Amino acid sequence: MEGTAFPGGLRDDGLPAALSDPARLAAVAATGLLDTGPEEAFDDLSGLAATATGCRRAFITLVDGDRSYGKSCVGVEARTPAERQHPVGESFCSFLVGLEGAPFVVEDAARDPRTRSHPALVPQRIGAWAGYPVLAPGGEVLGSLCVIDENPRAWQPTELTTLATLARAVGNEINLRESLDTARSALRTSNELARSLQDSLLPPALQRIPGLETAASYLPAAGGTTVVGDFYDLFHTRGPWWSTVMGDVSGKGTEAAKVTALARYTLRAEATRHLSPAAVLGHLNSALISQGTGNRFLTAVYATFRTTPGGLAGRLCTAGHPPALIRRADGRVREAGARGTLLGVVPGVSLTDVRFRLAPGDVLLLYTDGATEARASRSGAVPRAEFGENALAAALSGCGGLDASGIVERLGRILDRHSGGWASDDTALLAIRVPHRP
Repeated sequence: MEGTAFPGGLRDDGLPAALSDPARLAAVAATGLLDTGPEEAFDDLSGLAATATGCRRAFITLVDGDRSYGKSCVGVEARTPAERQHPVGESFCSFLVGLEGAPFVVEDAARDPRTRSHPALVPQRIGAWAGYPVLAPGGEVLGSLCVIDENPRAWQPTELTTLATLARAVGNEINLRESLDTARSALRTSNELARSLQDSLLPPALQRIPGLETAASYLPAAGGTTVVGDFYDLFHTRGPWWSTVMGDVSGKGTEAAKVTALARYTLRAEATRHLSPAAVLGHLNSALISQGTGNRFLTAVYATFRTTPGGLAGRLCTAGHPPALIRRADGRVREAGARGTLLGVVPGVSLTDVRFRLAPGDVLLLYTDGATEARASRSGAVPRAEFGENALAAALSGCGGLDASGIVERLGRILDRHSGGWASDDTALLAIRVPHRP
């Protein structure tokens, strides 16, 4: 390498010190292309370089501290990774790395003082060589796009301009891939965090209530992991009394999650003070207003109940939420609750407690609107039909002989079949059933 001044100086082995720069080596490794096979995208670009210059050989290389690896090798038989690499000291690409971004062009390699004693000159039959650096986003030299002519030649300005353009295209291809990988990784992380946050807003497992069957499911929307406001809960309040709630906060994301968390913990706190569902939801409305939840509103259906010798007795209140459904043991289904005002919008709300009873074999079902608004699979230009309240009631009616878990599972399968596995919204279901006594 006599006669060549490298900005970073030389290593002990006489090669450019830039070859061992840690930031550059990290950038090369980050491409993930070392020791990988040929790819059409890179072969196309090196093929264009060969055609534009009339050279038989063209290469796209990646250069680490020890070797020059040919990601694309046009004009030579090099199938395996071992055939595609040379020690870095036996490659002209080390010049490009040492020059830290400048091109390296030789018209007569045997006479040029920079290359006339280079060990690659004879084995690789280099008469003339022209290469341009492939750069990482931070400016680190990853390798080169180069062409080799077996005979000395004068490179034309248009040829060199084309090589420079193609080298930038190679860098863009590599950098776009890395950006895409980074974005995918970030999306996976975001999705995992979103789902973890969503799961944290649901009870890890429903509490067991002596003498009753309980089951719930949370069915996420297909392809969606944004945190949404659907939530449910089932908990003991005091004495023989238990409470259950199904809620839905408007919107998605962390702001919806904040409202969901506020609602869930406010409900638990107020439930220990009030047995009236309307009173509990009224206090939740006040908390939402005082906390200033912006444009977020909340719908909910809340019930307080206790077991009785004949089954279950309780009171239920609905605040802008789809009505609860009660399935009698004989298959009849009716709505439960009086439609009340949604929460978090105005200080004064209209909420009414409605008494209900369950006998052996009867089921109380709470659900979010993802169940009734589930849309059928696309079929050409035919509009997708919603599942609807009547269909949900019919599906519940057909759950005879199933326990609470079986009912939730069957309804989930029916909704999944209706939407063709592509649910448009998250769906929560919660069932409480009085079993037949032996």
